Amino acid sequence: MYDLMIIGGGPAGMTAAVYAARKKLNAMLLSKDVGGQVNWTLGIENYMGYQLIEGPELIKKFEEQVKQFPIGMKVGEGVSSLSRISGGFEAKTDGGEIYQSKAAIIVTGKRPRPLGVPGEEKLRGRGVTYCATCDGPLFADMKVAVIGGGNSALEAVDDVVKVAEHVYLVSLTQLTGDQILIDKVKGAGNLTMFLEHEVVAITGENLVGGIKIRNLKTKQERALQVGGVFIEIGLMPNSDLVKGVATLNRIGEIEVNCNNETDVPGLFAAGDVTNVPEKQIVVAAGEGAKAALQAHRYLQRLG
Repeated sequence: MYDLMIIGGGPAGMTAAVYAARKKLNAMLLSKDVGGQVNWTLGIENYMGYQLIEGPELIKKFEEQVKQFPIGMKVGEGVSSLSRISGGFEAKTDGGEIYQSKAAIIVTGKRPRPLGVPGEEKLRGRGVTYCATCDGPLFADMKVAVIGGGNSALEAVDDVVKVAEHVYLVSLTQLTGDQILIDKVKGAGNLTMFLEHEVVAITGENLVGGIKIRNLKTKQERALQVGGVFIEIGLMPNSDLVKGVATLNRIGEIEVNCNNETDVPGLFAAGDVTNVPEKQIVVAAGEGAKAALQAHRYLQRLG
């Protein structure tokens, strides 16, 4: 049995691993991948020590630092379930492997929120995408739609207006993103905004051919011919593995206190999967450090 399991490999998980190793804990990090959402980020300008760094490059530095320590890592399979057992916790991976520990830290992050309209699932990966940074260049010289009105949607617009023939931004509300991002995109000559509109359907047979949108005020519908749809309407916490184990809030985030403790002794959580405000890389890393330190204290009390 390990002292500690760290479930998740993003900034919170990688930082927790370093702190756990420095406390000489017998720890194991389990994750489907290394980096999580940061791998989708092209340019990071607000992580201390770097004026500008790409997401995959930052994660590479995180990983290199973790590998300086004797900590176990199992990457490539997600954890499908976590249960309480006598003396600690048991995790089961997607591949059926079992790991046990006295304490655990959940740092599983978030995933893109689906739009939930006809055609979305059928055309996923066939023109429907959730990552403009990853897939934007694939739609060069095409007409595309970005769905959403917050920061992620505006960042997507900023990416794709540089390569697409034309970009349609469709938002249920007025723009809600940071003013600096609004100012950055609103002058683009190849951008048309449909605010207070909803997407009714994504159309196409083998590939995306267009979208149908509806004006929320007039109820008038219209069709837009596009070859790509970037869905940027927020993220959902990857907290399914602790449903029925720890308390979740109304949007599925794991509830923690200022010590990163859940309501289950020995179970901690950090980063975007929790109810901690401000989903930022630097915040997740700091919360991961706190969680590891608190887990160490918990294990000390166990003796």
